[in-house]
Amino acid sequence: MTANASPANQNRCFVDQLGKHRVATIVGLRPPLGHPHDSKVASRLAELGFLPGESVTVLRRGPGGREPLAVQVGETVFALRALEAACIEVHPDNTTPCA
Repeated sequence: MTANASPANQNRCFVDQLGKHRVATIVGLRPPLGHPHDSKVASRLAELGFLPGESVTVLRRGPGGREPLAVQVGETVFALRALEAACIEVHPDNTTPCA
């Protein structure tokens, strides 16, 4: 384990990495990969309710297991592109790995 890898951080991943029907708690939002200075996507997700502490569930994926991803936050279901789902850092609600 590295100096900054605590046990709490080891099982974090992003919504695009979660398996179908997986429930996780949102830890934070980040800009899209490859666009570190573009915070518009993360800001829009926050406006929609993707906030730290909220529970998120992957309901289903598009054809071939790809996009769009149907995810639920609270009582609302959203269709997210993989780029958007990759901005949402989560911690699964059990001890199994993210996938």
